[in-house]
Amino acid sequence: MQENQQQQQVIQHAARQLEAGMLVAFPTETVYGLGADAENPDAVARIYAAKGRPSNHPVIVHVTPEADLSYWATDIPPQAQQLIAAFWPGPLTLILKRASHIPDAVSGGQDSVGLRCPSHPVAQALLRSFKGGKGGVAAPSANKFGHVSPTTAQHVIDEFPDETGVGGAIAAVLDGGQSEVGIESTIVDLTRLATHGPVLLRPGDISAAQLAEVLGVMPAAPDFAAPRASGTLDAHYAPNTPVVLVASDALASTMQQLKEAGRSFALMSHGQHGKTEALAHLMLPAEPHGYAHDLYADLRALDAAHADVILVEALPDDREWQGVNDRLRRAAFDSRDVLGSLLA
Repeated sequence: MQENQQQQQVIQHAARQLEAGMLVAFPTETVYGLGADAENPDAVARIYAAKGRPSNHPVIVHVTPEADLSYWATDIPPQAQQLIAAFWPGPLTLILKRASHIPDAVSGGQDSVGLRCPSHPVAQALLRSFKGGKGGVAAPSANKFGHVSPTTAQHVIDEFPDETGVGGAIAAVLDGGQSEVGIESTIVDLTRLATHGPVLLRPGDISAAQLAEVLGVMPAAPDFAAPRASGTLDAHYAPNTPVVLVASDALASTMQQLKEAGRSFALMSHGQHGKTEALAHLMLPAEPHGYAHDLYADLRALDAAHADVILVEALPDDREWQGVNDRLRRAAFDSRDVLGSLLA
C-alpha cells in the first residue's frame, strides 16, 4: 500500500513538472517516451532540443482513454472509431486532421496530428494526473534522434546521462519496468480516406492484416504525399556500431571472412549457429512478438561489445515480421557498404 502511494506521489510530481513546461520520460507498452505538454510550443521545443530532432519531424500526442478526440482533431471518421474500439488503449497511432488551436509544433508544421492512447498503467496514471486528465502529452521515444529506442528507464538515463534529474533537461524518469511490446506503435493515416483509403505509415505490433480485419480493406502503402510520421526516415533506430543484415545461409561464411580479415563482430540471431568467434552473441526468440520485445535491449547490449560490426541474421519476409523487419532495415540503412569496407 505504501509503495503504491509513493508511486502515485512520484507520478503526480511528474505531472506537475509537465504542467510547468518541463520534460518527463515515462514508460509505454511500446517504448519509453520523452514527454512534454502538447499544447506548450516551448515545452515541445525542449523535446526537439534534447533529442537533436529535426523540427519538421512530427511527434505523437498521448491521451487518456476518456479523451475527447474532437478537441485534437477536426474530422474523426468512422474508420477511426472502429480502430479505437479494436486497439485502444494499445500500440496504435492514428493520423487525423489537426484542430486549428493545437500548435503545429507537434506535427512538424503539417495540418495533421498523431494521436495514441497507451495501455501501460504508469502512462495512463501520468496522463490522468496531467491537467486533470484533459491534456495531451507529446512524446517521441526517449533517446537521441535516430538512435535505438529505450525499453527500460535505465536506457533513458544511459542515453541522457547529463540531462536527467535535478537541473537537467529531463525533470523526471518514471520507471515502469521493461516495455512489453518493444517496438514503436503502428501508425495509420486517416486524413486522405476519400482518395487513398487508410494508409499504413509505420508497421508495428498491430499488423496490416489485423487492421484489415477491422477496416474491411488492406491499408495502402505510403506514397510521396503521405503525411510525415515519427520513425519513418530511411535511417533510424541505429546503435553506434554499424548493423549489417545477413541471410541465414551466408552467416557462417561472413563470420569466417571477418575473422580472416582480423575484424571483430557481435551477432544477433534467431537460430542455432553453434560456437562462433563473436565478441557477443545473443539469440532472440524465433517468433515476432518475443523478438520485438527483446530487440532494442539486445541491440544496446551488443553495441556495448564495441565490435567492428553487429551482424543480424535476416528474418523471414512474412507479414507478421513486418514491424521488426522495418526497424532492422532502418537500423542497417547507413551501413549497407560496411562489410565491403571491413573486408577490403
